[in-house]
Amino acid sequence: MSEKKEFTISVFTENRTGLISRVVSIFTRRHINIDSLTTSQSSMEGIHRFTIVIQTTNEQVIKLIGQLDKQIEVLKSFYYDNEEIVFQEIALYKVPTEAFSGGDVIERIVRRHNARILRIEPEYTVIEKTGHEHETEALFKDLKTHGIYEFVRSGRVAISKPMEQLNRYMEEMEISMSQN
Repeated sequence: MSEKKEFTISVFTENRTGLISRVVSIFTRRHINIDSLTTSQSSMEGIHRFTIVIQTTNEQVIKLIGQLDKQIEVLKSFYYDNEEIVFQEIALYKVPTEAFSGGDVIERIVRRHNARILRIEPEYTVIEKTGHEHETEALFKDLKTHGIYEFVRSGRVAISKPMEQLNRYMEEMEISMSQN
């Protein structure tokens, strides 16, 4: 049996109510846990993009893409391993502002992690960190000893290193339809 590894799936869809539920149910039926799910508009007007991170085998991800592509509002799905994409996530940390008053410890932590301060209020300060999950987690661990009121991390956003495959696919479909 093949070894499980991390894949990032890009699903290009029409923007329809209930589609996210149908997409997620395909993963659920196959007993594949979704580690991260992000949706946004794509570079093409009227087309949305789901970015989904999963741990599975090569065989399973190929079957999964086939199932996704069968959905009516799904235009096309692609899968990538981590070497084929550029990816990031964003994390926000709400820490007590008083933690900054005990010297420059928090300031050094923020600088060491290449994070930035977004907002300073009397009760709290919001810090932002963009990076890979292990980087946002490392800052969380360093700040935790000084107190954290809230922490949130986005899902993965990713762009494939190969030229965007959807544009090429859509051009091929348009040519094919005009020839019929």
